Amino acid sequence: MADGLNDARALRMAEIFNDYRTLLVHISQQDIPVPAEDYYEPGYAVIRESLAAAQALMSSNYNPVPPTGRNDLEMEKAEFRRVILDISSRRFQAHKIYLRAAAGRRWSINRADALQRPQQTHASRLKLVDDTFRQELGQVTDEYVVADLRAADIRAGHWLDEDPSLQEMRNWIREHP
Repeated sequence: MADGLNDARALRMAEIFNDYRTLLVHISQQDIPVPAEDYYEPGYAVIRESLAAAQALMSSNYNPVPPTGRNDLEMEKAEFRRVILDISSRRFQAHKIYLRAAAGRRWSINRADALQRPQQTHASRLKLVDDTFRQELGQVTDEYVVADLRAADIRAGHWLDEDPSLQEMRNWIREHP
């Protein structure tokens, strides 16, 4: 039986999709020129990995389920839920990619700043930059990403009653590479 929430589901789907699209734009803005001698430095490697992961995510397709014999409102409800799960999983992946790419970009800025200082302090400053970068990457866990997205959704006043759990998104990602 229809529950009268399909309009809310449609709006939620649009909100999540908009977030996903915005994240992809922000990820693309993390691409920065890399000095040839620094190509293999960890921050630049993470940026390259992030850009490749974002490209792969954008290249993946959504595969709708063929209609069944159920009534239209129930079928619509099931499809909204499936789309919300798919786009939530994509947004989750994009946010994780963005957080990693942004950490890489901060690393590159901090590294360039450290190299502008007097040479006798390069080693200690570069170590601090690398340590900070590793710490930031370590904080980008699945749980952190979900909590960060949820907090932003709550601040925006979005309807979250049917948002998928982390485990549901992990399962979806695993089943739909």
